[in-house]
Amino acid sequence: MAAATGASISLRSGPQLHQNLATSSIYGSRLVSLNASGRSSLSFRSTPQSVQLQVSCAAKKETVDMVCGIVKKQLALKDDDKLTAESKFTDLGADSLDTVEIVMGLEEAFDICVEEDSAQSITTVQEAADLIQDLIEKKA
Repeated sequence: MAAATGASISLRSGPQLHQNLATSSIYGSRLVSLNASGRSSLSFRSTPQSVQLQVSCAAKKETVDMVCGIVKKQLALKDDDKLTAESKFTDLGADSLDTVEIVMGLEEAFDICVEEDSAQSITTVQEAADLIQDLIEKKA
């Protein structure tokens, strides 16, 4: 996760610069005021913001749906329990043994073999679906 820090910029100028800058599109808040001498004061403030990037691979929707079904079955979840691609196994109550059983269920359902290193790195439905999609494409 990356974070941007706050900054403040103030410019004091005559009316011409104010007109040019006032029409510019600038991110952050813009404060414009006229002082007693008729000169404009233009201030820009940016507020601290957090930026979070998420990269998603191209696992097919059908693959994600099948993984959700297998996870529900292995963890004995109710049919109305909502699972999404971002669902984490630990948030669903899975421990390390449950995760191994999920991977075994995925191997059987998709007729693939998941290496131990890859199996240990799977924490979400999306990661499992992406790995399965990759293994299926390599197998073909």
